[in-house]
Amino acid sequence: MSLGRTFDTTARFRLCFVCTGNICRSPMAEAVFLDLVRRSGREGAIAVTSAATGDWHVGESADRRTVDALARRGLDGAAHRAKQFDADWFDDLDLVIVFDRSQERTLKSWATTEQDRSKVQLLLDFDPESAASEVPDPYYSDAALFDTVLGMIERACTALYRQIEPGIRQGAS
Repeated sequence: MSLGRTFDTTARFRLCFVCTGNICRSPMAEAVFLDLVRRSGREGAIAVTSAATGDWHVGESADRRTVDALARRGLDGAAHRAKQFDADWFDDLDLVIVFDRSQERTLKSWATTEQDRSKVQLLLDFDPESAASEVPDPYYSDAALFDTVLGMIERACTALYRQIEPGIRQGAS
């Protein structure tokens, strides 16, 4: 399976956000992180995608509440189409960011090497301000939780970007 037409495997740094269905949390994180990359002018250096551990929603758009929450922040999630993570992708990725321990266990079990297992990290581990360890799944809740979850994702993605950006900047020629 391909990582997707728009994913640049030649970028200096490549990451994939993975949630359960790829219609709520991971598309939010993908949109937020892509915005950070665009605003920094590092589009060719950092490649970002998202995927699911499950196949229930493959080919579907992001949840309407996800698209609406992103739009309220000036971000566009309307073109998103869900896809399932493929273990073959580990070779092309530097980081695989998950939102809860269940996804972490699943992806680490799919990894065939210790190096690939080490690529799987919880998003909130990058946010030193967060008291939580997991980003809750808003799917079975209301629009307010989508906004709350998006706020958590924005803070953690900003912290993650701040951690990787100096290395990307140093690698620029």
